[in-house]
Parts: sequence; structure tokens; C-alpha cells
Amino acid sequence: MSNAPHPTIAARLRLARPDFTLDVDLTLPGQGVTALFGHSGSGKTTCLRAIAGLERASEAYVAVGGEVWQDERRGVFLPPHRRALGMVFQEASLFPHLSVRANMEFGQKRASTATIGFRLPDVADMLGIGRLLDRQPAQLSGGERQRVAIARALLASPRILLMDEPLAALDLKRKLEILPYLERLHRELSIPVIYVSHAPDEVARLADHLVLLDAGRVVASGPLNDVLGRIDLPAAFADDAGVVIETMIAGHEPDQLTRLEFGGGTLFVSQLEEPVGTALRCRIHAKDVSLAMAPPGQTTILNCLEATVVEMAPTDTPGHLLVRLDACGENLLARITRRSADKLGIRPGQAVHAQVKSVALLA
Repeated sequence: MSNAPHPTIAARLRLARPDFTLDVDLTLPGQGVTALFGHSGSGKTTCLRAIAGLERASEAYVAVGGEVWQDERRGVFLPPHRRALGMVFQEASLFPHLSVRANMEFGQKRASTATIGFRLPDVADMLGIGRLLDRQPAQLSGGERQRVAIARALLASPRILLMDEPLAALDLKRKLEILPYLERLHRELSIPVIYVSHAPDEVARLADHLVLLDAGRVVASGPLNDVLGRIDLPAAFADDAGVVIETMIAGHEPDQLTRLEFGGGTLFVSQLEEPVGTALRCRIHAKDVSLAMAPPGQTTILNCLEATVVEMAPTDTPGHLLVRLDACGENLLARITRRSADKLGIRPGQAVHAQVKSVALLA
């Protein structure tokens, strides 16, 4: 159940707001999840709404898969209802007088017969709402309502799915309920998704491509780990600086540990239930990585990776450094004190042993 992949998305937008001016020039992948990330007021939602045509930028060019939706120089502007997009907001905004099924069928009516790519039973199954079809929105939890809103957007058979902080209105329990379904969409959809968030953990779990915005401008844009691995952007993530790695379960050990393999080596985590061969996305925070000049001897830290220091930069915390490492082609970050760096003589090009104190399993 997927549409054919599309070429890239182009968005050149300039839109003046009272507190900032959105001024971006983006070329985004035509598949996978692109996250627009930044603090409140950085321009994430404004950018998304401009791509959707909900706000008309004075200077704009928007094209999806070669189809031009807006080109102000040529006087081209397709209104939102003529753009083949699905939009999911913070609030589900379901029609309260319609059943779940009828809400989903409303989305289906927007799809032209030539572009229908999603069927109601398939979408209901993918989002786990098949048993809810005859209920009214008032009978649903917040997470269930949001899943219905996503289903309605998909049934319009969009060429792109735009999601504006879809988890922001949910409590932690409901967020944890809906995240596995968003991860399933990530795995199974071939249409591109642009996902606005200010939550680093959501970005780490879902994104393939990351756009970092500040005061309406693009600070960085690129594959997720390329951006996360930059040490000139620590303030954007504050204490959440770290990288995301794709691993594979390689084995379950007799001492109740699971062995994960990735390009940079081996990691051990508490025993998992998933079978050998399962792909897992993990996050390693810079604050959970220490450096040693020789292989550690007697230590309780199980995970030690051979790496090379690539570059170093000061952080916003006085006396601390952020170190970017190359672990056999995989980016890794370590947060250390300047005193430790001076004492050990750590410098770019040097071989080190990175001790990983904690690994966060994301998906």
C-alpha cells in the first residue's frame, strides 16, 4: 500500500511576520520524514503553513515532484484545497457529528479517482483504528482522535503529508501510544512527510532528514545524523546533543543482554524480546560518552568503541567541550571537560576509545 516515490520538494519562501521574517530556500527529499525543528517562534509552523498555501508568502516558489504549487514571479498560486496534500494539526479537529468511518470517508472524497492510493480498511489497519470505525469522536481518547485525523489525511491520497506538532496536545501516555503508529507510517509510506516538532526525542525517532530553524532562517539542513553530528550547533539541542544510529539485533546473550551491531561496532543493552535480525534505531547522548586513550581495563561500562577525534568545539557550558568522533564511518559525539581534554592531550586526528554509558532504544 504505497504510492510511487516522488522527486524532490522545493520551497523558497519569504514571509514577513511581526517578530521575525521567514526566509528559507529548501530542497527536501521526495520520500521519508523531514523534520522542521527549532525552539518556539523559530518559524517551523509558518514554513509548513506557507508550503500548504494556508499563508501566502510574498516571495515564494513551491513545487512537489515537479508540480508547481506556487510561483509568485509568474503569478501562480494554487489554494490549499487544490494542492495534493494531507494536513494534520495539533488538534485532531474531527467532525463531532460524524462517526470515525464517516470522518475518514470525508477525506476519501478529496481524492481524485486517478490518484487514489489508500483504501479505508488498509489505513484503518495501519493505524490500529479498525475497531473504532462506528464510534463518535467524543468516545475516543486524544491519541485515537489524532490517529483518525491522520487516517483522514491519508485517504485524500496526498502527494505529501504535512504534520504540525501532532503530539503536542497529548500527555506522555498518549504520546507513547501514538508513536509506534507514526513509526509504522515512517516504514510503510513512500510519500514524503514534513513533520514540525520542538521535541528532540520525536525527531530522533521519526526523522530521516532534519531542518534546523532559528528566527525564520535555516541554520542547518541535511540527513538526520549529519545535522545531529555537527558540533557548531550544540545550543540548538542544549543538553540533548547526541546522534542517532541504525543498529541490528545480532544476538541474545546468556547473561540477559542483547547484542546490537552497527557500522561503528557492537553495543550491549538489556535483553530485548525482538528476534535476531530486527532493525533498531538508537540514540546516544553526548553526555553519556566518555573518552579514554587506552582500552579500558576494569570498568562497569560494557560498551567501548574505537573512534577517531574529528573536531572539537566549546559548548554553552563554561569549561566543557563537544567532541565529534568518527567510529568507522559513524558519527558520535562526546561531551567532556576542557580539563580532561588538556590532561589527556585529546586533539583532532587522535585515536581514542569511546565508552558509551547509556544507549536509548528508539524504535
